[in-house]
Amino acid sequence: MIRRLAYLVAGAALGGYVVHRLNRTARAWSPDGIAGRVEGRIADYRAALREFNEDVHAATEEREAELRRLYAAPRKSHGRPALPPPGGPARPLIEPHGAHDAPEKKDGP
Repeated sequence: MIRRLAYLVAGAALGGYVVHRLNRTARAWSPDGIAGRVEGRIADYRAALREFNEDVHAATEEREAELRRLYAAPRKSHGRPALPPPGGPARPLIEPHGAHDAPEKKDGP
C-alpha cells in the first residue's frame, strides 16, 4: 500500500512538472512570447550599436585632434600645409575622369 502511494505521489509530481514545462514552452512559442524575445534581442543590439557608435565617435575626435596638433602650424622645414578649419571647403581626394587642366586632344598632325 505504501509502495503504491509512493508511485502515485511520484507520478503526480512528474505529471505536474511535465504540464508546467509544456505550458512554459507554449507561452514561449506564442506570438507574445516570440515578440518578447525579439524585442529583447533588438534592445541588446541597439545598446551594442549605440556603444559602438560612441566608441567610433570618440576615436574619430581623438584622431582629428591629433591631426590638428600635427598640422596646426605649417612647418617651413617640412613644408606641410595646414588643415582647413572644420566645416570648411575640402578638395576631392580623387580627381574626376578628364580633369579640368588636362590637355585637349587635337585631330590630325
